[in-house]
Amino acid sequence: MAARPFVLGIAGGSGSGKTTITASVAERIGGDLDVLQHDAYYRHREDLTYEERTKVNYDHPDSLETSLLVEHLDGLLAGETIEVPQYDFSVHLRREETRTVEPAPIIVVEGILVLSEPELRERMDLMVFVDTDADVRLSRRLQRDVTERGRTVESVLRQWEKTVRPMYVAFVDPSKRHADLIIQEGYSEEAVSALESVLLQRILTQRSTEVPA
Repeated sequence: MAARPFVLGIAGGSGSGKTTITASVAERIGGDLDVLQHDAYYRHREDLTYEERTKVNYDHPDSLETSLLVEHLDGLLAGETIEVPQYDFSVHLRREETRTVEPAPIIVVEGILVLSEPELRERMDLMVFVDTDADVRLSRRLQRDVTERGRTVESVLRQWEKTVRPMYVAFVDPSKRHADLIIQEGYSEEAVSALESVLLQRILTQRSTEVPA
């Protein structure tokens, strides 16, 4: 029987560098790791017009279908294959196609609000918060949203002031009190190496304790 997968939660504000850290850890660990991004679970609000969807507060916990993420996480923990939603940020809707994710020894759950959700925290074995200065986060968000998501500079700045910054203060920043490890100012080679060591040790331990079915 295989051991229960190790669940790593990585949170932090938009543009903090958490996705870069997740990608770096995933590259080092390889096929022994799954990544579930909270962003993929934005609600599919096809009941709203495009204009109405642009006015949704996407930085509030209610904009995310966290219950589905919890269901999928439980599925992976039980050894099941899941179908993860694919979200199209240009139209604020889920795509028809999904992403197939099979069980792996390590599961990374990443997103700005993952440490603010009790149901996610209680399933995590290690919780990390990436704590980066607001000016750096805004600069990174501007570059990402303009180049990758087709937004205008004005719309990004407006969203930052209206929802991103207030929701960071209300939900994201307070969640770092739950973190086992806080990484300052985004990417840190030392922190990533430490995470890699912990995860590799977990994989080696799991393989040594697995019992053939």
